[in-house]
This record gives sequence, structure tokens and C-alpha cells, in this order.
Amino acid sequence: MINNLLDKYKPAEEMIQRFLRVDHAGEVGANDIYAGQMAVLGRTKEAPIIQHMWDQEKVHRAKMNELIVEHRVRPTVLLPIWRAAGFALGAGTALIGKEGAMACTVAVEDTIVTHYTDQIREIIDQGKEEEYKELLQIIKKFRDEELEHHDTGIEHGAELAPQYKLLTKVIKLGCQTAIKIAERV
Repeated sequence: MINNLLDKYKPAEEMIQRFLRVDHAGEVGANDIYAGQMAVLGRTKEAPIIQHMWDQEKVHRAKMNELIVEHRVRPTVLLPIWRAAGFALGAGTALIGKEGAMACTVAVEDTIVTHYTDQIREIIDQGKEEEYKELLQIIKKFRDEELEHHDTGIEHGAELAPQYKLLTKVIKLGCQTAIKIAERV
């Protein structure tokens, strides 16, 4: 009987461990992307827009830092690589210009919105809405703010970036790969 209860608990806990590991890595990486963008565009008229999105990401990162401790989740061992890659991605796309930075934002946030939506569905499909009610609310809030960042990127010229479709496709592929790796490592 105890083993049956543990078997039912384990898959849900593994799901939450996976979610929080990748979400923590993503929010840390997002902060570094915006830090890279601000390093290049921090003295331009776009700086307040980027700073606003970064400020929201700082809140996301702080909450994820709390949640991984609360749920005893080991952060991805690749966090230093994610951090460096995030800063390089933010700075590199900002060097293209504000449109490049905004295209990066659109690609990253589109991927994250899809990712958070998939997590919401998985919690619901597992019938764990009540058990993980607080986490579900946090994920929904963050997803909505990431969607706001996506829309801000579109509104501020993302689609005018050189090779927009190719640039966003490559960034999305990188983000999707990072998500899959961070879930496991």
C-alpha cells in the first residue's frame, strides 16, 4: 500500500522537478539575454523598453530561485553555459540593432510561451491542478508576461531585423534544444 502511494507521488514530483529545473535555467538565461541587450543598447531610446522587460525577468528569476529551494530541485549543471550563451545572444542580436534585439526577444518569448503552456497542460492532464495550484498560477502569470514581451518585440520592429525569419528560427531552435537538455541535466 505504501509503495502504491509512493508510485503515484513519484511521477508528479518528477514532473515538478523537471519543470522547475528548466524554468529556473530559462529565467536565469532570460536575465542574461536582457543584460546583454542592455550592455549594447543601454544608452539608446529603446533602453527603457528593454529595462522594463528585464525588470519583470528579474522577478521571475527570484521566484524560480525560491521554488527550486522549496522543492529541493537541483539546478541544471549547465547553468554557467546558459548564462554565457544568454549574454552572448542578447549582446550579439543587439549589435544588429534594436530590431535584432527585438527579434531575439520575439523568438525567445515565443518559445517560452509555448513551453509554459505545455507545462500548464501537463499539470491539468495529470489532474494535479489542486495539488500544484500555486505553481500553476505562477506559470500562468509568467507565461502572460512572456507573451507581453513577445508582443513588445513585434511592436518595436522585430520583423524589420535583417533575415528576421532565419534569425528567429535559429534562436527558437536553440531555445528548444536548451529546454530539452535542461530538463534532464
